[in-house]
Amino acid sequence: MIVYLIRHTTPNIERGICYGQSDIDVSDIFEEEANFLLGKIKSVTITDVISSPLQRCTKLATKISTAYTTNASLMELDFGNWELKKWNAIPDEETNPWMNDFVNVPVPNGENYLDLFARAIKCYKNIQNNNTIVVTHAGVIRSILTYITNTNLNDSFDFKIPYGTIVKIDTESNEYTIL
Repeated sequence: MIVYLIRHTTPNIERGICYGQSDIDVSDIFEEEANFLLGKIKSVTITDVISSPLQRCTKLATKISTAYTTNASLMELDFGNWELKKWNAIPDEETNPWMNDFVNVPVPNGENYLDLFARAIKCYKNIQNNNTIVVTHAGVIRSILTYITNTNLNDSFDFKIPYGTIVKIDTESNEYTIL
């Protein structure tokens, strides 16, 4: 079975702002980015499209298929009290424990990476159809890639997932390619 993981396009937010589950819209270059991505998957016979419910994902999912479904398990990390704050405005005494152990330490009133990993992998394991496209976020894609490659979660940021990245996974062999 083949699963395509697609990271949403560029969000409409200033650089340096912490956002995860905030419902950020897409940028002004959305149409251009979406059309480029559609060109990369135009030869794929799509059987299912599943999306994070956040609009930066659903807008792309709608371009792929109007018959998509949403799944909250595909949302990005919940940054709790830090949502929509500038990273450099969050006190070091709050960020340092999380930065030193983001896998286990939750963001105040948010999640840790294990929480994100658990829900992302549960959703991934429930995909039933060949050529399913999943429109989601970098954290979810990194979680799935760490799972299929048996990579330590602490090393998940070694997977570079820019906006609009498409990852093709062969679930039989757990091999992946970046399109």
